[in-house]
Amino acid sequence: MPKDAFRHVTTWVFDLDNTLYPPEMCLFDQIEVRMTDWVMQALSVDRDRADHLRQHYWATYGTTLAGLMEEHDVDPTPYLVDVHDISFDVLSPDPRLADALAALPGRRIVYTNGTAPYAENVIEARGLSGLFDAVYGVEHAAYRPKPEAAAYQAIIARDGFRPGEAAMFEDVARNLAAPHQMGMATVHVAPEAEPADHIHHHTDDLAGFLERLV
Repeated sequence: MPKDAFRHVTTWVFDLDNTLYPPEMCLFDQIEVRMTDWVMQALSVDRDRADHLRQHYWATYGTTLAGLMEEHDVDPTPYLVDVHDISFDVLSPDPRLADALAALPGRRIVYTNGTAPYAENVIEARGLSGLFDAVYGVEHAAYRPKPEAAAYQAIIARDGFRPGEAAMFEDVARNLAAPHQMGMATVHVAPEAEPADHIHHHTDDLAGFLERLV
């Protein structure tokens, strides 16, 4: 994986969940439980049905919230507050990742389908505070989620970076399709590779990958 493939990059865009922390820390598992609870209460369905809808909306619309908004006209604000009301004790600081991020040339931003306040909590728990120039949540894209191209376009317009000079790091392979189409370098961060034309690189070790770029 040559450094030359990233020499043009001036903006480094990072997803949050299962990207800036490893999936084995199981933080997002808490959110999934709270999403299922929320669907149960809001739609008056049992847990099995709520869990099915949670996954169906994610697969169909990009996020459970997007499906709830589209099919049930749900207000996103109370939903997002509730599902992100979790414990961050499962996260631990990662000095190696912090050093690797700090060494990157250019701007570093976080873009998540969660909220920016939630992202800040994760960043703090991982010992990464002060390393990012901007943190964007789903609220900054008018609640349109990745993988929608319009969501990325909203963040790009807000931030002002050039896609052709950016790299996107993301654990969900489908969320890299739009960045690839826009000219961004794409890195799939996941335990297992998913070969696809829109994925340029894969790693199961984000810190190690970044260390090889500088």
